[in-house]
Amino acid sequence: MPRFQPSFRGRLRLFFAVIVIVPMIAVGFVLFRLVERSDQAKVDAKLSEAANGANGLLVQDRARAAAAANALTQDAALSAALEARRPRAIKTRLDTLSQRSGIRRARAVVPGAAPIESGAPPALAPATLRLRAAGGGNVGRLTTSTASADGFARSVKHLLDVDAVVSEGGNVISTTLPGAATLDLPARGSVKIGDREYRTTTVSAPAFDGGRTTVQLLLRDPSPAALSRTTLVVIGLTLGFLALALVFALTVSRTLSAEAQRLLEAARRLGGGDFSVTVPAEGHDEFAALGGEFNNMARQLEGRLEELQSERARLEGAIRRVGESFARGLDRSGLLEIVVQTAVDGIGGQSGRAMMRRDGRLEEVAAAGGGHGLRRALHAAEVAVEDAGQLAEIHLGEAAAIAAPLGATEGHRVIGVVSVAREGPSFSAGERELFSYLTNQAAVSVENVDLHETVQRQAVTDELTGLFNHRRFQEVMTSEVERARRYDQDMGLIMLDIDNFKRVNDMYGHMQGDLVLREVARVLRQSAREIDEPARYGGEEMAVALPQTDLDGAYNFAERVRRRIEALELPLLDDDAALRVTASFGAASLARSPGADKDSLVAAADAALYRAKRSGKNRTVRAE
Repeated sequence: MPRFQPSFRGRLRLFFAVIVIVPMIAVGFVLFRLVERSDQAKVDAKLSEAANGANGLLVQDRARAAAAANALTQDAALSAALEARRPRAIKTRLDTLSQRSGIRRARAVVPGAAPIESGAPPALAPATLRLRAAGGGNVGRLTTSTASADGFARSVKHLLDVDAVVSEGGNVISTTLPGAATLDLPARGSVKIGDREYRTTTVSAPAFDGGRTTVQLLLRDPSPAALSRTTLVVIGLTLGFLALALVFALTVSRTLSAEAQRLLEAARRLGGGDFSVTVPAEGHDEFAALGGEFNNMARQLEGRLEELQSERARLEGAIRRVGESFARGLDRSGLLEIVVQTAVDGIGGQSGRAMMRRDGRLEEVAAAGGGHGLRRALHAAEVAVEDAGQLAEIHLGEAAAIAAPLGATEGHRVIGVVSVAREGPSFSAGERELFSYLTNQAAVSVENVDLHETVQRQAVTDELTGLFNHRRFQEVMTSEVERARRYDQDMGLIMLDIDNFKRVNDMYGHMQGDLVLREVARVLRQSAREIDEPARYGGEEMAVALPQTDLDGAYNFAERVRRRIEALELPLLDDDAALRVTASFGAASLARSPGADKDSLVAAADAALYRAKRSGKNRTVRAE
């Protein structure tokens, strides 16, 4: 008969039940009961002491009140007033003696008259004496108190270190704990005031006006005392349980170490690339099943690794061929989309993007993959590249990200960044090398695109003013006139000439004249719409094609530009003074031009400009 061998799961459950669960439940129960009883006993004992102390304070106050009352009866003037039953004289003498003797409140009662009061309530611990005449007859009684409710509450707080709530007739007359004034406090027990727990007990004494004065004492539940006897017992029990847990843990670990060691050694060899390793799988327990699955996994991994190595070789070859083709492309956006997608696929990423600098900031121009949760990792890697100016890899939580600059820099700032991120392990050395190669090829292609665009821009741009040159202006006019005819729209044109420009060159030199041309051109660019086409027509003459604009619109545009040029204050290059210039404008529109073609429109605007010059300059004239 085969020997019964408990499963690994069964032994694990037994281990936790015996070593962890049962001892911790016992320790927790004992700790709770011991600490609870200890704290309650300490609080109750202190409250009992405080109650005895409060009763002692009341006895002292009554004794002082009796002594004060006896002193009043020895006063001859008061005795005479009492025997004569003169209320006003009694009241006056009581007031005088009360102030002199420190009496809080006094009351004299004589037959046939209303009680005579001195002082003010509330007052505690009163004492009463009977008043007798010189002949031995009873003339009334005298009640005095030397303690106030507020003073008694403060004394309890100061001397006994507990809070007090003083009540008379169901009304709170004094308290050292404001939050307790509005609560219905139990005579003895626990109460919660705000977010704090208090224990309470009650003492009482006769009230000045009859009835009882109730003093409730409140003590806040203290924090558990460190290293009390109860705490030492709990620590001892806990250490005992931990020792027991250690014994059982050692025993169980010895029984499992041999089986676990075999799996560990096999896992190490498998991690080192030895897929021929096998694990003994005898028996019918979970370890045997685990060993069988481990052997099966090793065989599958060996076959899969061969497939991956072959696939990787093919993928690297394809990527290198794609990388070599990047340098021949001129479409920046399409190029960067291919770069990002290829990088994500090539190094096993989940998300990637390309950023290019526009107006001083990096903006996304291409993206691939999903993983919106990886955007923080992508951004962190891009920031690292901006700071270092070279390839950087970062880890953010469970995510790994790698980024590289697109070659050139602009004022110590990268002009573009490609980044890839994934959730999982760091990028290997081979992946980093492949990513670096791909981004370097992309950088070469981006530089070619930039160079091509620069050449194209220079071919149609006036170098001095930055406006379109005369050739570009003629091309724009041809296409815009054709578009206006096709869609039955109007088109405006203004021609401008800087007044007395030759005099500026003659008096201040050609460098000053170049400054004037650049500033006038700047005004034109700032005033024009996105669809407008400002150009340098020749010399100091400039023009602006105004699509979808009639003659009035062209005239208003010219007037705005004229006023802005007139307001310019240009610095003289060899003096601290300022130079002012003006310009004359001619405005025309396609609908108002004879022949309604490009040449007639230009001729009409030029003729209007000529009339503006002849009529005094610094003005705008509409075409006739």
